[in-house]
Amino acid sequence: MHPRFQTGRRRRRLGRLAASGISLGLLLGLLSLAPAGAFAADDEQVNTLSGTLRNSAEDNAPVPDVEITVTSPDGEETTVTTDADGKFSVEIPGEGGEFRVALDEDTLPEGVSLRDSDKSELVRNLNAGQSAIFLFPIGPDTRQVETKWDRVPQLLYNGLLFGLILALAALGLSMIFGTTGLTNFAHGELVTFGALIAFLFNNTLGWPFAVAALLAVVLGAAFGWVQDTGLWRPLRRRGTGLIAMMIVSIGLQFFLRNLFQYFTGGRTQNYREYVTPSGYDFLGINVTTRDLVMAAVAIVAIVGVTLALNRTRLGRATRAVADNPALASSTGINVDRVVTLVWVVGTALASLAGVFLGYSLGVTFQMGQLVLLLLFAAVCVGGLGSVWGALIGALIIGVLIELSTLVIPSDLKNAGAMLLLIVILLVRPQGLLGRKERIG
Repeated sequence: MHPRFQTGRRRRRLGRLAASGISLGLLLGLLSLAPAGAFAADDEQVNTLSGTLRNSAEDNAPVPDVEITVTSPDGEETTVTTDADGKFSVEIPGEGGEFRVALDEDTLPEGVSLRDSDKSELVRNLNAGQSAIFLFPIGPDTRQVETKWDRVPQLLYNGLLFGLILALAALGLSMIFGTTGLTNFAHGELVTFGALIAFLFNNTLGWPFAVAALLAVVLGAAFGWVQDTGLWRPLRRRGTGLIAMMIVSIGLQFFLRNLFQYFTGGRTQNYREYVTPSGYDFLGINVTTRDLVMAAVAIVAIVGVTLALNRTRLGRATRAVADNPALASSTGINVDRVVTLVWVVGTALASLAGVFLGYSLGVTFQMGQLVLLLLFAAVCVGGLGSVWGALIGALIIGVLIELSTLVIPSDLKNAGAMLLLIVILLVRPQGLLGRKERIG
């Protein structure tokens, strides 16, 4: 063999090894900033238990001077008295667990009683650093009974918001499948990557959330580049089949998940900022500024990517590679460069989705496992490889799982998405916006 070819092959091999080293170094270097489960906002976790006593018989007047006893998971009791506004608050350091909050009925003012004497003690399991509000209803029940139909507007709003965030990750998954044909089972861990990096900068290092979110997206894009350069491109050049590459993605999924668990521990954490923002009522829907900002950012990101795919030269090259890689290569398009760009954009979108999902799911190493099937359902319902199909499928899945809580328990709401996936595969296997393909 000519020495020039040997040198070129050696350089490519060294380049792949360097990219693999960078990929692993990026993960270990960032996560090692908070080793062995130290992904916590402070050195000492504190649980805050609070509440307000109001008497509905006296137009919700506050009930002061009532003794509240809080029992920590280790059995230590703390007794406080409600103030003039009927409020109490107790901070207990520790790693979380089962907390008991008991109201001493003998200290209630004369003529004032609990609505239900059997609920003078409330029990709740809390994670480390989690806050909780305990309610002791006093006086007659003056609430207006809410019907199932009254919940529909709020559930639609929640479903559309969740669907927009889910669409970010589904769009990246659909783009990767469209250009490479790979069903990436590790895509959920890319979502987890974004949430963990945002938590690392926001809580552990104390940076503002907006900066932490931006860095999570940038590092997610970098992780996509090193992942494709160090793993997927060498497999493609060796002619590895799609089934074998799918199995590799399953192995990568378990590797990343266990790596995340090793460095972060198994606890569910929360960001430092905007965790429980105050909302305002709009046409019977509880709307928060945080949710509106997340929805706006998601819409801008989705519209930006779709416009780039349709109106830029690089976007047209991406669509050409998705239609026919061999033909695109024969016309002078650098297929490997286009695929790498798709991995960069797809991973960045997944990281952004992970940052936002950290509010609803909590930041945990198994976030990707919780949403992976929903991502596949969204992509399959909308149409494999279709950008707009991923968006429409994600919105349908988001609204469906929220509305399903009207008839089934909330713990089973994801089952509705799986049922819809089965129906779509039986009735229209190519998805709502997918194209029929001849096989054989």
